[in-house]
Amino acid sequence: MSIGNIPIKTNSTKVGVKVKSNVKLRQKEIFWGYFFTLPAILGLLIWTIGPMLASLYFSFTDYKVVGDYQWIGFQNYVEIFKNDLNFKKSLFVTFYFAIGSTILTLLAALIVAILMNISVKGQSIFRTMYYLPVIVPAVASNILWLWLFNPDFGLLNSILDFLHLPKLMWIYDETTVIPSLILLSMWGCGGTALIFLAGLQDVPKQLLEAVDIDGGNWWHKFRFVTVPSISPVIFFNLIMGLIGSFQAFTQAYVMTEGGPNNSTLFYVLLIYREAFQKNNMGYASALSWILFIVIFIFTLFIFKSSKSWVHYGGGK
Repeated sequence: MSIGNIPIKTNSTKVGVKVKSNVKLRQKEIFWGYFFTLPAILGLLIWTIGPMLASLYFSFTDYKVVGDYQWIGFQNYVEIFKNDLNFKKSLFVTFYFAIGSTILTLLAALIVAILMNISVKGQSIFRTMYYLPVIVPAVASNILWLWLFNPDFGLLNSILDFLHLPKLMWIYDETTVIPSLILLSMWGCGGTALIFLAGLQDVPKQLLEAVDIDGGNWWHKFRFVTVPSISPVIFFNLIMGLIGSFQAFTQAYVMTEGGPNNSTLFYVLLIYREAFQKNNMGYASALSWILFIVIFIFTLFIFKSSKSWVHYGGGK
């Protein structure tokens, strides 16, 4: 490049080379990024999205795994909503358990987290004890609670007898079986409590001190500082707890087998019966997609309502 007869040096060649090298470096980073995430992506496609799409297709067929099957359209869904009495029963039972279990487990976990947040001697031991039920295998803990719920020699009835209170049938009576299973779910609130504990330790101490200066008590601190500060944690635990409760299975499968009188016929247990006991895979797939839609609607409702009660420290 020159102006008149005076040559002017430029670094355009060097700039172009540098840009090209940056582009190549960026492309290499993208390639290796996808390469190392490929196992997770393939796992999602093969083991999650793939089976979901397959089950959606089979829900419109009379698929039974063995033998031929044919497309039957919405016949499975019509049969579910019009003629399947077990569907209506299991839906009611699952709603009852999911709402009761989610709310009471959240309250229990929050109380436990507040206790674990108190600085006392042996604090780590108490935290370990509260968390232990979470790492106990589900089947083992359910068998343990079978003994506790036993109406003849169970520990719970022994405690009631000691207090001169009437004994209960617990999981062996239609009226008390769901509350009994809700009590069991509250016993395993340690994981939720641990998340609450992390949220409690993030509550701004200067705000708590400001309440003290203004003459407030513990309730004012909890209501106006602690709860708004941990509202994102409450929101997360509420979503995860509700989704998990709607998919309850092990308790009924191990402890009650859906009884007494189908009073613990949880929705996933109904799907299991149709799929693996009656071999109606197409029908079970339709049931599964109905559950997916129900969970999606509840989750969407909670997300929509969260704008009015979830507060984030950084603003919106």
